[in-house]
Amino acid sequence: MRLEKVDLNLFVVFDAIYRQRSVTKVAVLLNLTQPAVSNALSRLRQTFDDPLFIRTPNGMAPTPVADSVVGDVRAALVLLDKSVSVNARFAPALSEKVFHLGMNDLAESLLLPLLHAAIKTTAPKIALTSYYVAREAATEDLKSGGIDLLIDTPGVNAKELSHQSLGRLPYVVAMRPDHPLAGQRLTVEDYLAGEHIHVSSRRKGRGQMDVALHALGYRRGVAMRVQNYLVAARITAETDLLWTVPKVLAEQLPLHTAELPFDVEPLMWNLYWTKSAQNDPASQWMREIISTAVVEAIGSS
Repeated sequence: MRLEKVDLNLFVVFDAIYRQRSVTKVAVLLNLTQPAVSNALSRLRQTFDDPLFIRTPNGMAPTPVADSVVGDVRAALVLLDKSVSVNARFAPALSEKVFHLGMNDLAESLLLPLLHAAIKTTAPKIALTSYYVAREAATEDLKSGGIDLLIDTPGVNAKELSHQSLGRLPYVVAMRPDHPLAGQRLTVEDYLAGEHIHVSSRRKGRGQMDVALHALGYRRGVAMRVQNYLVAARITAETDLLWTVPKVLAEQLPLHTAELPFDVEPLMWNLYWTKSAQNDPASQWMREIISTAVVEAIGSS
């Protein structure tokens, strides 16, 4: 195989299929037709003289050959991207770049309206996509280019990433306006006697409140666990469940709020990106836009 006879774009397709495990998803991600992706895969198979990916009920599974070369392919793509990005000019007003952002629905609801307002006049052709990325997969998604930037807690393994602190979101206890506890000072006993709704993307495991309570020798009763903040808001408004939620979101909802009757650390937000994108003008521009939006949304604390 002579490198000068190989279309380097095929390696972008290879990396995308390895990540997505789906020709259809890769077509959407790379803005290609599905036949074009299938054709690229066929050419890759000829180049490597190997199937590379086998169709299974769980998607396109990589062969041992694909597993053996993916590291080198990704390293090469990062180097090429770094080479073309060094000193590259980025003109927001003319750019048609799509920024892929990783965040949960709390960050989406607080930040996306502000991000849209910030870019619509100065960068009208730039688009945003946002979706939740599991914490254990976040580093690989950033390194492989699946997402450009990630907003998450300091729990992300950041050894291979660059990051900055965005802010702190203090908690309050939210409840429906006519809740029996509304309008009175909430005590620890009240909090522990109530039933709670908890938001988490994980199927199980303790939340920040549960860890704080455990340190005090207490335990609360979680009657419902959901993965979406705005779903939790709807449920809280229609039940007697108590919801411990960042104050900045609770104040935007038709719910009564009370101070937490015990100390707990605020929710921390960090912004993550790959070290290879540290000096990329487009990444720098979007990081500044996000930082400004966070200050507007939650303050500079």
